Amino acid sequence: MTYSLPIETDRLTLRQYLENDYEDLLKLQSNDAVTRFLLYDNQTPERVRNKSLPGRLAAFPPMDADRQAITLAAILRETGQHVGEVSLFVHNAAQQGGEIGFVFHPEFHGHGYAAEASVEVLRLGFEEFGMHRIIGRLDARNTGSANLLKRLGMRHEGTFVKNEFLKGEWTDEAVYAMLAEEWSKR
Repeated sequence: MTYSLPIETDRLTLRQYLENDYEDLLKLQSNDAVTRFLLYDNQTPERVRNKSLPGRLAAFPPMDADRQAITLAAILRETGQHVGEVSLFVHNAAQQGGEIGFVFHPEFHGHGYAAEASVEVLRLGFEEFGMHRIIGRLDARNTGSANLLKRLGMRHEGTFVKNEFLKGEWTDEAVYAMLAEEWSKR
């Protein structure tokens, strides 16, 4: 499957990461407010330089096998600022299932950038990759992300109580989802 990058939205450019995005990615991944509900702790400069950034610089996979993913840097077109990132994962290739993810700098919350970028990731998943279903999974305490998933038209399908041991405590995991037929009707 081929797809064209960058993707231009009203206010953002969604593109592959570049070497010179290191400082922006470090700022994102080493922020307590950002990593609070994520599966990873604050990242060190060495980890970002040697693992996180190289993984984001690699050529994008065809998105036709489990665990393949694309992560796009979200750049504010007006200023060139890195505001966050959006991801699409192949959750289950045989069942045409995907998963959306997003992480944005706190100083850019409340402007609709995450929604603007996420709509494009859903479009990619459903229209370019032919996914049947895309989910969003999150720590149930993360009400901001849950509200975003609802605004995108995803429905809350369930909450798994104390489903993950994360950062020293058992946490609840909420799951939201959208089907291709729901996407086409929105």
